[in-house]
Amino acid sequence: MAAAPLLRGFPLLRFRLPRHRLPLPVGSLAHPQRPWCSAAEFTRQDEDLSSPSKTTTELGVKNCHTYQRRDDPDYRKWKDKEEEIRRDIEPIILLTKDILHSDRYMDGEQLTIEDEKAVVQKLLAYHPHSEDKIGCGLDSIMVDRHPEFRYSRCLFVVRTDGGWIDFSYQKCLRAYIRNKYPAHAERFIREHFKRGSV
Repeated sequence: MAAAPLLRGFPLLRFRLPRHRLPLPVGSLAHPQRPWCSAAEFTRQDEDLSSPSKTTTELGVKNCHTYQRRDDPDYRKWKDKEEEIRRDIEPIILLTKDILHSDRYMDGEQLTIEDEKAVVQKLLAYHPHSEDKIGCGLDSIMVDRHPEFRYSRCLFVVRTDGGWIDFSYQKCLRAYIRNKYPAHAERFIREHFKRGSV
């Protein structure tokens, strides 16, 4: 019981350091240059400084592989294309997430005509196995719990024979991106889609 007030007051304690400065051993502080690079790179470069053949430009920013210059034309081109793809797919992603995660639809409920039309035209049409999913014919699109993962909801194709099967909207989006933006698709998918949701 007596220890509780002591523990509550502990964060208020401050450590006091001596005011005089002691000389620090050489190499104990990190280099203030290029904080975005690894410490291993600094060690390698320190060793290279002893070689008179190395120039300053060889030891500069070019050796830091993790840094990309924003004024690099390839980097700028990629960022522009990334934004274009994002703007293209954002409306259908927002609609799909609203369908799956809002109170608009209860489990087992069919989509409205407008939502169904958007989902069929902008998602299901691009699914790699859309013909197999539709089978004998498409009656409607439904929202329900995934058969294996009961805590996640997904979209289902309801067939004209009464059968139904789930489909992944992310697979549809990836196929759409690969079809429309083949040169940039893999990088966009790698950077913006969850790993394992191939």
